[in-house]
Amino acid sequence: MTETTHTQPLPPQPPDGAFEPYKPRSPEVRAVLDALGRLRQDLFQDAFAYRPLPPLSTERPFARRLPAPLRAYAPWTTHLAVAAAGVLALLVSVADRQSQGPAMALLSGLLVLAPVLLTLARPVAAFWLSLVVTWIGAVLSSAWDEWPWQPGNFLSHLVVLTVVAVRTRPRTAAWMWAITAFYGVVSVQLLGAGHYDNDVGSMLVASAIALLALTIRQIRREAEQTVTAQQTQTAHERSRRTLLEERTTIARELHDVVAHHMSVVAIQAEAAPYRVENPPPELEKAFVTIRENAVAALTELRRVLGVVRAEDYEAPDAPQPTLADLDALLDNVREAGLTVDKGVTGAVRELPQGVELSAYRIVQEALSNTLRHAPGAGARVEIGYVIGGLGLRVVNGPPPRPALVKPSPGAGHGITGMRERVSMLNGEMTAAPTAEGGYEVTVFLPVATTREGDA
Repeated sequence: MTETTHTQPLPPQPPDGAFEPYKPRSPEVRAVLDALGRLRQDLFQDAFAYRPLPPLSTERPFARRLPAPLRAYAPWTTHLAVAAAGVLALLVSVADRQSQGPAMALLSGLLVLAPVLLTLARPVAAFWLSLVVTWIGAVLSSAWDEWPWQPGNFLSHLVVLTVVAVRTRPRTAAWMWAITAFYGVVSVQLLGAGHYDNDVGSMLVASAIALLALTIRQIRREAEQTVTAQQTQTAHERSRRTLLEERTTIARELHDVVAHHMSVVAIQAEAAPYRVENPPPELEKAFVTIRENAVAALTELRRVLGVVRAEDYEAPDAPQPTLADLDALLDNVREAGLTVDKGVTGAVRELPQGVELSAYRIVQEALSNTLRHAPGAGARVEIGYVIGGLGLRVVNGPPPRPALVKPSPGAGHGITGMRERVSMLNGEMTAAPTAEGGYEVTVFLPVATTREGDA
């Protein structure tokens, strides 16, 4: 038996330099290619894109000043202005072509009107049509001293450039101006040589001034829109950050309140068996379970809510304030110059500490807003103990000298913090100016009623 070995032929080797690393083009070449790509996109690929001119908003200042019968036509003001400019170009062309007969004059007028009206639907296509109409008008004209733009074509093309510049990007308008300059120079050099006058310079100067003014206006408008969007986003982020800070503050306060109560439960559960003589084993086991659950809940509470404490945050030595401390708060704001009265209705009773703490903070924030936004005005705090909850009303009058009130450095997020506290307790809140020029904050915080049999 003979063993044979088959050898595979080697594949052909690539020529030298076939797999050399790719060398990117120079920045100048890339810039030129990008510019040509944008030119193709703006003036050729999207030339016949349908872009109808949208009507104006009826909320514009000039529209609101119009009489009621004319206000319905305000959205079409721009369309009417463009049509009027086209009609003006038509009349100029007809008057200029009277010597060639009525038919030629009317045809020339319709030709200059067409591209102006086309700007209302297809602006880029209107530019190309205007160049074609300009060339047709120059060929049909017998006045060689106005080459290459006849009076009607001159006005029509200038209107088209202006309208298209308003409706497109500044880059597109710059390309159109360059193409207009190229068309004018080539027409004069190749077809208009020997003629003693032309309108290329006038067209380029007039269109350049119009396009420059419109470009500056458009750039300014885009900058204003960008700034407005950034201000709106900044205000939203500031409001969101304030809301998170307020939630953090509430979480810290509730952490202290709930931790205190859970600690009391654990201590009482541990001490309860020693208060009963010969307690049964079941009772001792129940108290041990209660204590273990209280300690476990306290540990979990500290683990979850402990992350909201800042590194430099220290728990207050004094207990969290309640409605019993409201008189001290009112004395404090009176020393700051605020005249404030207090009214209490209903049977005063002890409420859950979270409710009393939130009520105290809401009154505190409302009075701070009064000091900040209405200095010199009087305020009144009303507290109503009603069945099923607690009612609060903080109202202040108008400042005695509004012209002397300086803008507040605050961002106006105190109301956001109050709403967050009310929402946490499933309450209701309204905050709005009063008819007298002051401000009123009304809050209702629900409190679950406890039946005597459940106590």
